[in-house]
Amino acid sequence: MESESESGAAADTPPLETLSFHGDEEIIEVVELDPGPPDPDDLAQEMEDVDFEEEEEEEEGNEEGWVLEPQEGVVGSMEGPDDSEVTFALHSASVFCVSLDPKTNTLAVTGGEDDKAFVWRLSDGELLFECAGHKDSVTCAGFSHDSTLVATGDMSGLLKVWQVDTKEEVWSFEAGDLEWMEWHPRAPVLLAGTADGNTWMWKVPNGDCKTFQGPNCPATCGRVLPDGKRAVVGYEDGTIRIWDLKQGNPIHVLKGTEGHQGPLTCVATNQDGSLILTGSVDCQAKLVSATTGKVVGVFRPETVASQPNLGEGEESESNSVESLGFCSVMPLAAVGYLDGTLAIYDLSTQTLRHQCQHQSGIVQLLWEAGTAVVYTCSLDGIVRLWDARTGRLLTDYRGHTAEILDFALSKDASLVVTTSGDHKAKVFCVQRPDR
Repeated sequence: MESESESGAAADTPPLETLSFHGDEEIIEVVELDPGPPDPDDLAQEMEDVDFEEEEEEEEGNEEGWVLEPQEGVVGSMEGPDDSEVTFALHSASVFCVSLDPKTNTLAVTGGEDDKAFVWRLSDGELLFECAGHKDSVTCAGFSHDSTLVATGDMSGLLKVWQVDTKEEVWSFEAGDLEWMEWHPRAPVLLAGTADGNTWMWKVPNGDCKTFQGPNCPATCGRVLPDGKRAVVGYEDGTIRIWDLKQGNPIHVLKGTEGHQGPLTCVATNQDGSLILTGSVDCQAKLVSATTGKVVGVFRPETVASQPNLGEGEESESNSVESLGFCSVMPLAAVGYLDGTLAIYDLSTQTLRHQCQHQSGIVQLLWEAGTAVVYTCSLDGIVRLWDARTGRLLTDYRGHTAEILDFALSKDASLVVTTSGDHKAKVFCVQRPDR
């Protein structure tokens, strides 16, 4: 598919005069904290102009499960206390991904390097069923908007969808090597990006398919915008495309100085879909207007910007943006870097507000809905909660004996579910005296 328009703005970004933010009286300061590593951050979006229906079949899945209770130190390179309430231990290798069912937040699906995916209960870790049949590491997994379907995808590009209540596989497809996968938030529509540059969109389970052809390089990350009609996709060559999902054409294309100077790693949108934030191995986070396709802000951590004369290759290897996201109640954005920096940026002034230094790389970060609290997970196996207004560490949760690779947060922020290189997934109960 060809790009219809290129849009973007020079890296010297214009002011945000057209964007309105909540006022905030806090003074910008940089706070560095000694304690540990970083964390990850997650996603969700929507798509309306699609009326699709699902159907159900029957088949039986395994129904055994196991739950390991906490409070026992686990042997490993990161021995210590275990703050978790439930440990799911059926994976036999690193657990790469986790997602919670959006309707009830009572189920989790996890996928791992053991070529397996499991749907299990958060309250006690009991296995509901195994999503069987993958022959490569399961790197993507998630529930549909209404929690009736669960999708799993492996590195080879084999995607499978299961009916949760019947535990039966209802759809499968083999695409190219898988980079990312996401459900539409309001319809049984699944999107995925592959290493050949394509973005795929399927109605499930009938399988109607549409493809969006990008450049001849991997589509490394993607998100459906909240209006459900557009998706933003980032590519390995540093370009960004905003696609019209109904028409199948790119509405905006950002490339050259408007795009990134390295592969994109992550993308996020704010609540109303007016702003997009993109991250790359070039250490930059770019703020883009979803309406105009123009870059309206560029953020870069001071610690990276001040490093003298680093070559492109060196810089890319030493640091990159790993995760990012928007606060829903204040004009703030959080960016997590591989070097362990958590940067909180003020969008209204486009300035660095706080910088919290972890001792190891941040894998992902997530904002708690309705608050200014950021959750991070990192390569040191710790989940941390930060107050973005002050830059202070609120609390942390430990229990893994290897790096955390993914995590999810329940809607009411009472539970954090993590996956790790220690072959385990853990459920932590969040207790915050400030709530």
